[in-house]
Amino acid sequence: MTPASPIRKIYQGVADRRQMFRMFDRHAQRPDRWESDDSALFRGEWFEIGKAEHDYMLDILPPLWMRGEMFAMREFLTETITSIFYTLRIDGKVRYFHGYCDLTDLRSPVAMRDAIVERESWPVKAMTHEERLEHIWSATYDEYRGFAGDSYLPQFRGKRTVLVYGRRGGSVLKLLEELTEDEIQAKLPVHLRHLPERRAA
Repeated sequence: MTPASPIRKIYQGVADRRQMFRMFDRHAQRPDRWESDDSALFRGEWFEIGKAEHDYMLDILPPLWMRGEMFAMREFLTETITSIFYTLRIDGKVRYFHGYCDLTDLRSPVAMRDAIVERESWPVKAMTHEERLEHIWSATYDEYRGFAGDSYLPQFRGKRTVLVYGRRGGSVLKLLEELTEDEIQAKLPVHLRHLPERRAA
């Protein structure tokens, strides 16, 4: 299906409560939902939230556990994946994050924390190509995104698609991974379009 499981930032900026809840299951339209193990779709995804959103989630249910700057949600998204919320001091500023960790790997919450700190400590504001695509997927409403179905060749089925507007006024579903640079630029918000591209480590 779509992305595998490396730790990855999926949204640029600070998500408000509405955006946060949309991104908790940003793959809701996936085919055969709940019929297979979808852990790889979510494992490693993270994004920034505000203090109010962090505190709201802390107050919903007693956490599964709390450790220093992080706590785990008691409700699991899949059998082994749950939400981890972080309060991290980065470059002298306290910031808040949500990530999906697989708790069968006891080190995954710490690895996620370290990856967030490393990513958010970049000396120059930039985005990788993968982050651009993930932001587009996260920011696109369900009506304008989906998954390749039976009309696609077998090797493309289950991959993510987004609606692209053509120069002649028409629109077409296109595989997210096949967006051209011009299409990526058109789909990014103005303040992100001209950030330099950084190669993923």
